[in-house]
Amino acid sequence: MKVIVIGGGAAGLMAAITAAERNEVTVLERWPRVGRKLAVTGNGRCNLTNMNMDIAHYHGEDPEFVRPALTAFGVEKTLSFFRSMGLVTVAEPSGRVYPLSDQAGSVVDVLRLRAADLGVKLRCEFFAHEIRPENGGFRVMSDSEKLFAHKVIVAAGGAAGTRAGGSEAGYTLLSRLGHTKTALYPSLVQLRTENAFTRPLKGIRADGRVEILSRGQVIAVSEGEIQFTDYGISGPAVFEVSRAAVTAGVCVARLDLARSLSTGELTDILRPRLHSALTAENLLTGTVHNKIGRTVVTRLGYPLALPVAKLTEYDLERVAGAVKRTEIRVLGNMGMDGAQVTAGGIKTGEVDPETMESRLVRGLYICGEALDVDGDCGGYNLQWAWSSGRLAGMLGEKP
Repeated sequence: MKVIVIGGGAAGLMAAITAAERNEVTVLERWPRVGRKLAVTGNGRCNLTNMNMDIAHYHGEDPEFVRPALTAFGVEKTLSFFRSMGLVTVAEPSGRVYPLSDQAGSVVDVLRLRAADLGVKLRCEFFAHEIRPENGGFRVMSDSEKLFAHKVIVAAGGAAGTRAGGSEAGYTLLSRLGHTKTALYPSLVQLRTENAFTRPLKGIRADGRVEILSRGQVIAVSEGEIQFTDYGISGPAVFEVSRAAVTAGVCVARLDLARSLSTGELTDILRPRLHSALTAENLLTGTVHNKIGRTVVTRLGYPLALPVAKLTEYDLERVAGAVKRTEIRVLGNMGMDGAQVTAGGIKTGEVDPETMESRLVRGLYICGEALDVDGDCGGYNLQWAWSSGRLAGMLGEKP
């Protein structure tokens, strides 16, 4: 049986390898090479899954949709699959799993080589603009060719990461077949904020806590690395809460830049300095990054040259409180160009979660980021690609 997979990313390559165990498979990729986005994921390291797998890490209109795929092909089977192809992986204490080589290219290479072993044909720079049901199968058409397949798997990815190959092409193909797309939002994306606080800290990284507040209520929380930029905030902890910030619209980011200490503990550490010859510039030295300390003090209106001996207990509590609860208004985000993942996609109610087959068009399968499924930062989105791609590649057979 002839099978065409549209999209040569993580989900597409997994689907192609799975389908090729029993069928003749062709992968159509619109870019010059497959795995383009996969090769740059995780800052080039490729966080391919997470040992702490839970459906709570997934989002969309129906997060439960992911359960059958994650059950059929979960973390252990995924790691076993990659190990069988020679990829050695390591799990960090956080649960994130990376290739031992620390190179995303290693993941792309083992997938590409396995596909070649199975006889998968890779057709790069093939832009499929229409899928037409025909004679019990499909015609997949570009401007110059019409290819026939008995089954088609759409793994064209999402709109995020446009520089690395993200586009809405897959949604367009599926919409023409009657499928419905939900609203799209960038997720795992940098946030634009008021930059009076962040701009002086450009390039600084801090281990902290980020809360997103909307209408005074905390709607998302994450802990980990925060990166300051001239336009706002970035880093893993920010990516975790970015989906909530993007969908909330008007919101505030509250930063705790000394999360291992309570406000009282930080105040106690600072109190002996009231009797020193230090100036306000060095009040927070040793507790946070020096630039962060100076920026916090300045933001509160204290001159850097002010003798600490002139401060009061109230002043100390005020400074400690600012380190623990710096609030910055969120103005927006860096859009699909900067996003790692698309929130939203083809409605999952139109797809069978047990097989990834379309409920509207028999013989058509959809997997990966094209669907309205997005995961938290930490390998969850790639696990969805592996799990859904594997299920789609089974073409309705039992895993």
